[in-house]
Amino acid sequence: MSIKTRTWEIVEIAAPGDKTSKAFDVFILTLIFLNTLAVIVGSVDSVQARWRQVFFGFEVFSVAVFTIEYLLRIWSCITSPKYAKPFKGRLNFAFRPMAMIDLVAILPFYLPFVGVDLRFVRVLRLLRILRVAKIGRYYSSLQLIRNAIRSKMEELILTTVVLCLVLVMASSVMYYCEHGAQPEAFPNIPATMWWAVVTLTTVGYGDVFPVTVLGKIFASVIAISGIGMFALPTGIIGAGFVEEIQKNKPKGAQCPHCGKDI
Repeated sequence: MSIKTRTWEIVEIAAPGDKTSKAFDVFILTLIFLNTLAVIVGSVDSVQARWRQVFFGFEVFSVAVFTIEYLLRIWSCITSPKYAKPFKGRLNFAFRPMAMIDLVAILPFYLPFVGVDLRFVRVLRLLRILRVAKIGRYYSSLQLIRNAIRSKMEELILTTVVLCLVLVMASSVMYYCEHGAQPEAFPNIPATMWWAVVTLTTVGYGDVFPVTVLGKIFASVIAISGIGMFALPTGIIGAGFVEEIQKNKPKGAQCPHCGKDI
């Protein structure tokens, strides 16, 4: 076995019994978890001020490891039949979603002049844990979710269009009801859409509310109708799940004569 082939086996999915590949997966996942924790804790000013050098040293170490890992993947991916061609295969591999996430996670360190901290993107790499945990045993469930949404896509799109129309109508009417009394709270229709969204979703933060009688009456109607409007997508997706479960449900014993379920 060549070094390139063995490298690909280590950096990709750990095969059963491959302790080296499994140890590599655990190491990378641990480092990703620690990076995520460092980003969260480092956002506290007092902690960042006291442990700045520690955070920076850990950042340098992490970027070095992630860079080596990324380069090893690019270098060894051509041993896979899907990426057999040296140039085109590596290019196809580099444009995979996970490979793009790997690149974005380390690129800002080498481009400090960009001025955007994208270290938080590394949390997306936690999706690799699904491969380590053998996503295959959950594949049927994921397939069920996808099929349920796909089967009800037309209804979901129609519901979304209706919700958008209701949002525009609610914002427009409330603007004309309240603008005269509260020009600072309802300055224009786009700004009023914030009130319409939190009201239709029944969140109601209370930062903006009607004070006129007509506005209060209309707001009550919107709040009540919002419960039903936002229950529609839930019901549609729920129906899709039921249909998919019925399709995949194993049939019971059948009568050998008529073919009906016993």
